[in-house]
Amino acid sequence: MNEQARRRPPNKPYRRPQKDPVRILAFEALRAVDERDAYANLVLPPLLKKAREKDGFDGRDAALATELVYGTLRRQGTYDAIIAACIDRPLREVDPPVLDVLSLGAHQLLGTRIPTHAAVSASVDLARVVLGDGRAKFVNAVLRKIAQEDLDTWLERVAPPYDEDAEEHLSVVHSHPRWVVSALWDSLGGGRAGIEDLLEADNERPEVTLVARPGRATTDELLDVLGEDSALPGRWSPYAVRLAEGGEPGAIEAVREGRAGVQDEGSQLVGIALANAPLDGPDEHWLDGCAGPGGKAALLGALAAERGATLLASEKQPHRARLVERALAGNPGPYQVIAADGTRPPWRPGSFDRVLVDVPCSGLGALRRRPEARWRRRPEDLESFAPLQRGLLREALKAVRVGGVVGYATCSPHLAETRVVVDDVLRGRGGPAAEAEWIDARPLMPGVPALGDGPDVQLWPHLHGTDAMYLALLRRTA
Repeated sequence: MNEQARRRPPNKPYRRPQKDPVRILAFEALRAVDERDAYANLVLPPLLKKAREKDGFDGRDAALATELVYGTLRRQGTYDAIIAACIDRPLREVDPPVLDVLSLGAHQLLGTRIPTHAAVSASVDLARVVLGDGRAKFVNAVLRKIAQEDLDTWLERVAPPYDEDAEEHLSVVHSHPRWVVSALWDSLGGGRAGIEDLLEADNERPEVTLVARPGRATTDELLDVLGEDSALPGRWSPYAVRLAEGGEPGAIEAVREGRAGVQDEGSQLVGIALANAPLDGPDEHWLDGCAGPGGKAALLGALAAERGATLLASEKQPHRARLVERALAGNPGPYQVIAADGTRPPWRPGSFDRVLVDVPCSGLGALRRRPEARWRRRPEDLESFAPLQRGLLREALKAVRVGGVVGYATCSPHLAETRVVVDDVLRGRGGPAAEAEWIDARPLMPGVPALGDGPDVQLWPHLHGTDAMYLALLRRTA
């Protein structure tokens, strides 16, 4: 008789745990995010592909696995607070794999329509498979406590009242680190309603948006291929098409051929605004100074080709430069891709008419797509980005000719990465003052509402349905 059989209560047969491929895959994805600092949007696709081939995953299986991974990551802060209220030890003393199983279970109980019994049973089975019977008992006990209340009741218990500590309340209720709540609130301004709408938007699944690259594909072509039940025109960009939930971009011929691509509408608006900024004199040479992984470069290259202009796409990292080459392959106009450091550029000053620098940043504007980034970033990370961001903008202003236009863009709404950087460069803080003037970017995004007082533009997920892209347009004056 084996040990498990000897320990079994009389008349209670041993039940082998059900190996649920969907939940095992979700657990593996969470472990990769935790152990290797991987990003879910990079880890999940190959796992799903393997599961389709090995385990016969269908669309419903893939959709559930995706929801479990992204939903758990988005709500991690909230679930941590609830789990902490259900255990008799500090949360940091719970082994990370156990915490992942608990978080997956909490999300099924509080964030999905999965019945309570099924959510608990499936999570305990997962624990028995990946953790062992001993720790599965702990998982079972904690999840049964969580299952006693709904999410709203738990939030009343674990979040401080808004009137006593507004930032901590929002942090727990909307599952963002407190410092991120504070930074976003400073950037957004206004009262409670706006920041709550923004934080809620960060926790929603973003639409998949395509870009029809000018001269190579049209939105009408994409809409005809996809059909009205599967796609809609973009809200703001004339080149955008929004896929219905569950749409698979890789199945679209124009995407496979590189004539169209996946690109957030906010990123499209940045490229379009730079391309349409008023310019005196020649308009022949364009530069994308931080081109990887290539989405904006592909759009800029297509827009440049329509005017007979050439694009130089520069990316510091060679492997990312190769991604840019792939994105630009087949561009109808002349272009060149190089691996170069934009803070020590190989080109001569004044060589370009239009320059874009979409600088490395904290990524706080794309938390819908990379929910784990909110838990990975720290306030001190902004200090490490600061010199690079200022250096890239200074060199971009040198690279453009007098009268030419520079677009400074970043996928972060944090003031320290947006307007503060531009002000510092223009006013000469930390270096010589740049001889440049603001261009009002708002008229270059026609039809887009709520663009603020200008002259720069900050887009928002809750107001525009885009990532929180920032754009400042500057004209070199001397």
